[in-house]
This record gives sequence, structure tokens and C-alpha cells, in this order.
Amino acid sequence: MTPILELDRLTKRYGAVTVADDQSYALAPGEALGVIGPNGAGKTTMFNLITGTVTPDSGSVRFEGRDVTRLNAATRSRMGIARSFQVPQPFAQLTVFENAMIAATQAAGLSGRTAERHCLAVLEQTGLLPRANDRAGGLTLLSRKRLELTRAMCAKPKLLLLDEIAGGLTEAECRALVDTIKDIRATGVSIIWIEHVVHALLAVVDRLIVIDFGRKIDEGVPREVMNSKAVQEIYLGIEADA
Repeated sequence: MTPILELDRLTKRYGAVTVADDQSYALAPGEALGVIGPNGAGKTTMFNLITGTVTPDSGSVRFEGRDVTRLNAATRSRMGIARSFQVPQPFAQLTVFENAMIAATQAAGLSGRTAERHCLAVLEQTGLLPRANDRAGGLTLLSRKRLELTRAMCAKPKLLLLDEIAGGLTEAECRALVDTIKDIRATGVSIIWIEHVVHALLAVVDRLIVIDFGRKIDEGVPREVMNSKAVQEIYLGIEADA
């Protein structure tokens, strides 16, 4: 089976600082991959390289077997790569439904009643249908996070990239969001999820990778990775011999 995504020795530098250091891994169709690492480790840069907003210095990105390394972000979006942002960035003066429609028409290429029906279905899936006519700028943090998820899903992604979408939520809000992400995954969408709320990741992902200083330092079964020396020493800041 052809991986939906392949990173091959992906490297990006800004002057003397390496933010992506020879990163390589593949994602199977329908798989959910978790990504953890300290702040500044290069996790969001990895997403920027996958989506095309940043161009690598070397290495390649393949999507569904096609080399997309030099394709722009808009083209990759239309191919089926969508993302949320760590800090929600809605069109604050527009309604929730209008925000969803922009994603459906511009990213997914839908129009008219087809776009409207798709947006309503996604809003129901993400729990925002009762807020469809509310102005996005007046939403609570949880609803803004759900709107980020809504806009990404309205783009009809095959690959969904989630950037710390559980950050800042209460425990109850986090559980509700995890349930929504599980529902989305059940539709067959592949997921890569960057998150500091590790218990949320463990409830969803099949595999976990750890990034530090732009380099992948560990990869494997989530709970085994969390118990590894690499995570304890680098991510958690605990001496492995303690």
C-alpha cells in the first residue's frame, strides 16, 4: 500500500539554525501519528514543510506517491492536505458558517448547494451547528478550536494536520475534542497531531514520534515511546538514571 505521506531526509535551515534535520518517516492511509517535543523543537516547521508554506533546503515530500516538494500550499490544499493552527485564526467578523464556506469553496473547490450541504454536515460533526450564525470573533476558546477543525474538514482533507488543538482547554473540553477527532478518524482521514497534552494523543494515535532540535529522536508505539529514556531526558527533562 502506498503511504499517503512520505518525508525523505527533509532538511531546513535558517542561517546557522537547523529547524528540520534530516527528517524521514511515512504515514499509512488512515493512520494517526502523534508528534511531541519541546517548544522550539521544529514541530510546526515540519507542518509548514508538509503544507508547502516553507520550502526545504533538501529532501522531499511525497503525497499519495507524488512528489509535491516544489508545489505551493494552495495546490497541496486542493490535493487534500489541510491543517489547523495552534492559535485559532478565524475571520472574526464573519459567521461560523461563512468561515466554513470559505474553506469549502476555496480549498475544496465546492460551490452552491453542494458547498452549503458539506459545511452543514461538517458543522454537525464538529459540534458547531448550533453556533453556525454566530460571529466567529465572539466564540469561546473551545468553539474557536472547533472552528479551526471545522475549516480544515470543510477543505475535504485526506490528510489532516492538527497543531496543538487541545492546548488551553479544560479536561472536559479536551475529552469532548478527542471524541470529535476520533469520529473524524473513523471516516478514513489520516492524521498527524502535534500536541503537548499527551493523554489526548494517547487516546487517538497509533504511533508517536519525538522531535528535538529539528531531528526525530524516537518513534514507535506511543506508551513505549513515552517510557523511553529519550523522552524522559529530552522532552520531560527528567534524568533517566534518577
